[in-house]
Amino acid sequence: MADAVVIGAGPNGLVAANVLADAGWSVEVLEANPEPGGAVRSDRGVDPAFVSDLGSSFYPLAAASPVLAGLGLERYGLRWSHAPRVLAHPFPDGSCAVLERRPEDTAEALEAAAPGDGEAWLGLYRTWERVGPGLIGALFTPFPPVREGLRLARLVRAGGGLRLARSLVQPVRRLGEEEFRGAAGRVLLAGNALHADLAPEAAGSGGYGWLMSMLGQTYGFPVPVGGAGALTAALVRRLEERGGTVRCGERVTRVLVRGGRAAGVRTA
Repeated sequence: MADAVVIGAGPNGLVAANVLADAGWSVEVLEANPEPGGAVRSDRGVDPAFVSDLGSSFYPLAAASPVLAGLGLERYGLRWSHAPRVLAHPFPDGSCAVLERRPEDTAEALEAAAPGDGEAWLGLYRTWERVGPGLIGALFTPFPPVREGLRLARLVRAGGGLRLARSLVQPVRRLGEEEFRGAAGRVLLAGNALHADLAPEAAGSGGYGWLMSMLGQTYGFPVPVGGAGALTAALVRRLEERGGTVRCGERVTRVLVRGGRAAGVRTA
Protein backbone atom coordinates (compact mmCIF):
# COMPACT_ATOMS: atom_id res chain seq x y z
CA MET A 1 0.00 0.00 0.00
CA ALA A 2 1.34 3.42 -0.96
CA ASP A 3 1.78 6.25 1.50
CA ALA A 4 0.46 8.66 -1.13
CA VAL A 5 -1.57 8.40 -4.32
CA VAL A 6 -1.12 11.31 -6.73
CA ILE A 7 -4.00 11.79 -9.16
CA GLY A 8 -2.67 12.91 -12.53
CA ALA A 9 0.79 12.57 -14.07
CA GLY A 10 1.04 16.11 -15.36
CA PRO A 11 4.07 18.19 -14.35
CA ASN A 12 2.56 19.32 -11.05
CA GLY A 13 1.63 15.78 -10.05
CA LEU A 14 5.03 14.41 -11.01
CA VAL A 15 6.88 17.14 -9.12
CA ALA A 16 4.70 16.51 -6.05
CA ALA A 17 5.35 12.77 -6.30
CA ASN A 18 9.11 13.34 -6.49
CA VAL A 19 9.08 15.64 -3.46
CA LEU A 20 7.12 13.06 -1.46
CA ALA A 21 9.47 10.29 -2.57
CA ASP A 22 12.42 12.39 -1.43
CA ALA A 23 10.77 12.58 1.99
CA GLY A 24 10.74 8.78 2.15
CA TRP A 25 7.13 8.17 1.15
CA SER A 26 6.05 5.36 -1.16
CA VAL A 27 4.15 7.00 -4.03
CA GLU A 28 1.86 5.84 -6.83
CA VAL A 29 0.81 8.25 -9.58
CA LEU A 30 -2.43 7.38 -11.41
CA GLU A 31 -2.98 8.89 -14.85
CA ALA A 32 -6.16 8.49 -16.91
CA ASN A 33 -4.41 9.00 -20.26
CA PRO A 34 -2.29 6.35 -22.00
CA GLU A 35 0.91 8.27 -21.23
CA PRO A 36 2.12 10.72 -18.58
CA GLY A 37 2.76 14.43 -19.00
CA GLY A 38 -0.58 16.19 -19.35
CA ALA A 39 0.15 19.26 -21.48
CA VAL A 40 3.90 18.56 -21.29
CA ARG A 41 4.08 15.95 -24.04
CA SER A 42 5.47 15.59 -27.55
CA ASP A 43 5.32 13.10 -30.40
CA ARG A 44 6.22 12.57 -34.07
CA GLY A 45 2.64 12.49 -35.33
CA VAL A 46 2.99 15.39 -37.77
CA ASP A 47 6.11 13.99 -39.44
CA PRO A 48 8.26 11.08 -38.23
CA ALA A 49 11.38 13.18 -38.82
CA PHE A 50 10.30 15.92 -36.39
CA VAL A 51 9.26 16.15 -32.75
CA SER A 52 6.18 18.30 -32.14
CA ASP A 53 5.02 19.53 -28.74
CA LEU A 54 1.36 18.76 -28.08
CA GLY A 55 0.68 21.40 -25.45
CA SER A 56 3.12 23.73 -23.75
CA SER A 57 6.54 24.15 -25.31
CA PHE A 58 8.59 26.74 -23.41
CA TYR A 59 9.22 26.98 -19.69
CA PRO A 60 10.38 30.24 -18.09
CA LEU A 61 8.61 29.38 -14.83
CA ALA A 62 10.34 25.99 -14.78
CA ALA A 63 13.68 27.76 -15.21
CA ALA A 64 12.78 30.10 -12.34
CA SER A 65 11.46 27.39 -10.01
CA PRO A 66 13.69 26.59 -7.02
CA VAL A 67 11.62 23.43 -6.51
CA LEU A 68 12.37 22.09 -9.99
CA ALA A 69 16.01 23.13 -9.74
CA GLY A 70 16.26 21.16 -6.51
CA LEU A 71 15.23 17.96 -8.28
CA GLY A 72 18.43 17.92 -10.35
CA LEU A 73 16.67 16.70 -13.48
CA GLU A 74 19.82 17.17 -15.55
CA ARG A 75 21.02 13.89 -14.00
CA TYR A 76 17.99 12.21 -15.57
CA GLY A 77 18.50 13.42 -19.11
CA LEU A 78 16.92 16.87 -19.12
CA ARG A 79 18.81 19.51 -21.09
CA TRP A 80 17.57 23.05 -21.77
CA SER A 81 18.03 24.95 -25.01
CA HIS A 82 17.74 28.71 -25.57
CA ALA A 83 17.11 30.53 -28.82
CA PRO A 84 19.48 33.46 -29.53
CA ARG A 85 16.54 35.79 -28.85
CA VAL A 86 13.65 35.13 -26.49
CA LEU A 87 10.79 35.97 -28.86
CA ALA A 88 9.72 38.33 -31.62
CA HIS A 89 6.44 39.88 -32.79
CA PRO A 90 6.51 40.76 -36.51
CA PHE A 91 4.64 43.75 -37.93
CA PRO A 92 3.09 43.94 -41.42
CA ASP A 93 5.83 46.31 -42.61
CA GLY A 94 8.50 43.65 -41.96
CA SER A 95 9.84 45.10 -38.71
CA CYS A 96 9.81 43.15 -35.42
CA ALA A 97 9.47 43.85 -31.75
CA VAL A 98 12.14 41.64 -30.19
CA LEU A 99 12.61 40.49 -26.61
CA GLU A 100 16.37 40.08 -26.31
CA ARG A 101 18.19 38.13 -23.60
CA ARG A 102 19.61 41.36 -22.12
CA PRO A 103 17.14 44.08 -21.07
CA GLU A 104 19.57 46.73 -22.30
CA ASP A 105 19.40 45.28 -25.80
CA THR A 106 15.60 45.13 -25.71
CA ALA A 107 15.52 48.73 -24.54
CA GLU A 108 17.94 49.88 -27.25
CA ALA A 109 15.67 48.55 -30.01
CA LEU A 110 12.56 50.02 -28.40
CA GLU A 111 14.29 53.39 -28.06
CA ALA A 112 15.21 53.39 -31.74
CA ALA A 113 11.58 52.74 -32.67
CA ALA A 114 10.09 55.32 -30.30
CA PRO A 115 12.23 57.72 -28.21
CA GLY A 116 11.54 57.27 -24.53
CA ASP A 117 10.34 53.67 -24.82
CA GLY A 118 13.76 52.24 -24.00
CA GLU A 119 13.83 53.97 -20.65
CA ALA A 120 10.22 52.92 -20.04
CA TRP A 121 11.22 49.28 -20.57
CA LEU A 122 14.18 49.60 -18.23
CA GLY A 123 11.83 51.14 -15.66
CA LEU A 124 9.64 48.04 -15.80
CA TYR A 125 12.74 45.91 -15.43
CA ARG A 126 13.98 47.88 -12.41
CA THR A 127 10.61 47.23 -10.76
CA TRP A 128 11.11 43.54 -11.48
CA GLU A 129 14.57 43.63 -9.93
CA ARG A 130 13.02 45.00 -6.72
CA VAL A 131 10.00 42.72 -6.40
CA GLY A 132 10.76 39.78 -8.71
CA PRO A 133 12.57 37.59 -6.15
CA GLY A 134 9.72 38.02 -3.66
CA LEU A 135 7.14 37.29 -6.33
CA ILE A 136 8.98 34.13 -7.43
CA GLY A 137 9.24 33.07 -3.79
CA ALA A 138 5.50 33.52 -3.30
CA LEU A 139 4.68 31.59 -6.47
CA PHE A 140 6.75 28.57 -5.44
CA THR A 141 5.94 28.44 -1.73
CA PRO A 142 3.25 26.04 -0.44
CA PHE A 143 -0.10 27.79 -0.11
CA PRO A 144 -0.75 30.02 1.74
CA PRO A 145 2.63 31.73 1.16
CA VAL A 146 2.56 33.65 4.45
CA ARG A 147 6.27 34.41 4.92
CA GLU A 148 6.99 35.10 1.25
CA GLY A 149 3.72 37.00 0.93
CA LEU A 150 4.70 39.37 3.75
CA ARG A 151 8.14 39.81 2.20
CA LEU A 152 6.56 40.60 -1.16
CA ALA A 153 4.16 43.09 0.45
CA ARG A 154 7.11 44.94 2.01
CA LEU A 155 8.91 45.04 -1.34
CA VAL A 156 5.81 46.30 -3.13
CA ARG A 157 5.29 49.08 -0.57
CA ALA A 158 8.92 50.11 -0.88
CA GLY A 159 8.75 50.12 -4.67
CA GLY A 160 5.82 52.48 -5.25
CA GLY A 161 3.18 50.04 -4.13
CA LEU A 162 -0.03 51.66 -5.26
CA ARG A 163 1.21 52.33 -8.78
CA LEU A 164 2.62 48.82 -9.08
CA ALA A 165 -0.55 47.20 -7.74
CA ARG A 166 -2.63 49.20 -10.21
CA SER A 167 -0.36 48.15 -13.08
CA LEU A 168 -0.68 44.48 -12.18
CA VAL A 169 -4.47 44.41 -12.13
CA GLN A 170 -5.24 46.60 -15.13
CA PRO A 171 -5.69 45.36 -18.71
CA VAL A 172 -2.46 44.94 -20.65
CA ARG A 173 -3.73 47.18 -23.44
CA ARG A 174 -4.02 50.08 -20.99
CA LEU A 175 -0.68 49.31 -19.34
CA GLY A 176 1.03 49.31 -22.74
CA GLU A 177 -0.56 52.59 -23.77
CA GLU A 178 0.47 54.24 -20.50
CA GLU A 179 4.06 52.99 -20.59
CA PHE A 180 5.00 53.18 -24.28
CA ARG A 181 4.67 55.67 -27.11
CA GLY A 182 5.30 53.13 -29.86
CA ALA A 183 3.72 49.81 -30.75
CA ALA A 184 6.75 47.59 -30.11
CA GLY A 185 6.74 47.79 -26.31
CA ARG A 186 2.98 47.41 -26.23
CA VAL A 187 2.95 44.19 -28.25
CA LEU A 188 5.74 42.66 -26.16
CA LEU A 189 3.55 43.03 -23.08
CA ALA A 190 0.30 42.06 -24.81
CA GLY A 191 1.74 39.04 -26.60
CA ASN A 192 3.07 37.68 -23.33
CA ALA A 193 -0.26 38.25 -21.61
CA LEU A 194 -1.96 36.09 -24.25
CA HIS A 195 -0.03 33.05 -22.97
CA ALA A 196 -2.50 33.05 -20.05
CA ASP A 197 -5.46 33.08 -22.49
CA LEU A 198 -6.27 36.59 -21.27
CA ALA A 199 -7.66 39.14 -23.71
CA PRO A 200 -5.82 42.48 -23.91
CA GLU A 201 -8.85 44.12 -22.28
CA ALA A 202 -9.07 41.57 -19.42
CA ALA A 203 -8.37 42.70 -15.86
CA GLY A 204 -5.06 41.31 -14.63
CA SER A 205 -3.62 40.80 -18.10
CA GLY A 206 -1.22 43.69 -17.50
CA GLY A 207 0.36 41.89 -14.57
CA TYR A 208 0.71 38.64 -16.46
CA GLY A 209 2.18 40.34 -19.54
CA TRP A 210 4.71 42.11 -17.34
CA LEU A 211 5.55 38.91 -15.42
CA MET A 212 6.14 36.83 -18.55
CA SER A 213 8.17 39.58 -20.20
CA MET A 214 10.42 39.94 -17.17
CA LEU A 215 10.81 36.17 -16.80
CA GLY A 216 11.97 36.18 -20.41
CA GLN A 217 14.52 38.90 -19.63
CA THR A 218 15.82 37.05 -16.58
CA TYR A 219 15.56 33.36 -17.46
CA GLY A 220 14.77 33.29 -21.19
CA PHE A 221 12.11 30.97 -22.60
CA PRO A 222 14.01 27.66 -22.49
CA VAL A 223 12.76 24.52 -24.22
CA PRO A 224 13.73 20.92 -23.37
CA VAL A 225 16.09 19.35 -25.88
CA GLY A 226 14.07 16.63 -27.59
CA GLY A 227 10.72 18.27 -26.97
CA ALA A 228 8.41 18.89 -24.03
CA GLY A 229 8.16 15.16 -23.38
CA ALA A 230 11.80 15.15 -22.30
CA LEU A 231 10.85 17.10 -19.17
CA THR A 232 8.14 14.57 -18.33
CA ALA A 233 10.49 11.64 -19.02
CA ALA A 234 13.10 13.06 -16.63
CA LEU A 235 10.50 13.47 -13.87
CA VAL A 236 9.27 9.89 -14.37
CA ARG A 237 12.80 8.43 -14.38
CA ARG A 238 13.67 10.27 -11.19
CA LEU A 239 10.52 9.09 -9.44
CA GLU A 240 11.00 5.48 -10.49
CA GLU A 241 14.59 5.51 -9.26
CA ARG A 242 13.18 6.34 -5.83
CA GLY A 243 10.70 3.49 -5.91
CA GLY A 244 7.67 5.45 -7.11
CA THR A 245 5.40 4.18 -9.85
CA VAL A 246 3.35 5.81 -12.60
CA ARG A 247 0.32 3.85 -13.79
CA CYS A 248 -1.35 5.13 -16.95
CA GLY A 249 -4.85 4.27 -18.14
CA GLU A 250 -6.06 4.50 -14.52
CA ARG A 251 -8.90 7.01 -14.26
CA VAL A 252 -9.74 7.92 -10.67
CA THR A 253 -13.49 8.20 -10.11
CA ARG A 254 -13.58 8.86 -6.38
CA VAL A 255 -11.41 9.79 -3.42
CA LEU A 256 -12.33 7.61 -0.43
CA VAL A 257 -12.59 9.55 2.83
CA ARG A 258 -12.67 8.02 6.30
CA GLY A 259 -12.80 10.03 9.50
CA GLY A 260 -12.32 13.26 7.58
CA ARG A 261 -9.10 12.09 5.91
CA ALA A 262 -8.34 10.74 2.46
CA ALA A 263 -7.84 7.00 2.79
CA GLY A 264 -7.64 5.82 -0.81
CA VAL A 265 -9.01 6.19 -4.31
CA ARG A 266 -11.38 4.24 -6.51
CA THR A 267 -10.53 3.88 -10.19
CA ALA A 268 -12.78 3.19 -13.15
